Amino acid sequence: MGNAQIYLLIGLGIIILLVLASCVKIVPQAYAYVVERLGGYQGTWSVGVHLKVPLIDKIARKVVLKEQVADFAPQPVITKDNVTMRIDTVVFFQITDPKLFAYGVENPMMAIENLTATTLRNIIGDLELDETLTSREIINTKMRVSLDAATDPWGIKVTRVELKNIIPPAAIQDAMEKQMKAERERRESILIAEGQKKSAILVAEGKKESVILEAEADKESQILRAEAKKEATIREAEGQAEAIVAIQKANADGIRMLNEANPGKGVIQLKSLEAFAKAADGKATKIIIPSEIQGMAGLVKSLTEVGAKDEL
Repeated sequence: MGNAQIYLLIGLGIIILLVLASCVKIVPQAYAYVVERLGGYQGTWSVGVHLKVPLIDKIARKVVLKEQVADFAPQPVITKDNVTMRIDTVVFFQITDPKLFAYGVENPMMAIENLTATTLRNIIGDLELDETLTSREIINTKMRVSLDAATDPWGIKVTRVELKNIIPPAAIQDAMEKQMKAERERRESILIAEGQKKSAILVAEGKKESVILEAEADKESQILRAEAKKEATIREAEGQAEAIVAIQKANADGIRMLNEANPGKGVIQLKSLEAFAKAADGKATKIIIPSEIQGMAGLVKSLTEVGAKDEL
């Protein structure tokens, strides 16, 4: 065997080794390989080591299974009240079936972009300008449901859709800014008016409470004066009653003592005469003298006349 044959064998061996090495494929995590055999779909390789038949099997497409983000350029849309604006959207999607993704549509990203634009125009066309600006969550939900249903045959799962920017025309923006400024000024005026109203109410309530407190104080003062006057009257009456009781008690004690002394008839008549003399005291014009002391009265008169004669 000549040197040429040896080199040929060595070359063939190297070629065979290279071909065998190229037939060993390692699929990384979060990827899937779509394999074709003689131009037809053979299978889908998942994560791990795989062997393909040389010159017959071919890796047709490497599919990323991670969730992906597609940021599309702003699309012109027209609202229900004929206002033209531009809206750009962000679509989050994930490939769930590599076979459908590889054979379902020619250019999946372009298809999703066009589908997003048409769906957005349909939804915004049923809304007015104000509803469009305040209904982002509703628009996001409707777009996600519609896109998810449309991309199922392509092996794509739409997980989320977001309106990134809503750009109305310059004239509309200027009008909105003026409207917001007027609204802020209106709220400011309302707040100032409410503050003044609360202040006036607080002042009026303070005056009312002051009048009430003064009236209550005057009332309490009158009550206290009446109670003091009442107490003074009660004490005065009690003092008079005590004085009357003391007099009656003294009279009773005097009668009791007289009774205990057992005075004679002459003494009683004499005391009676003294009492009538005090009663008369030069002020009475007529005095009725009981018959029991008339004799004693004549005796006293005779003694008075005798004394007068002796003095002459």
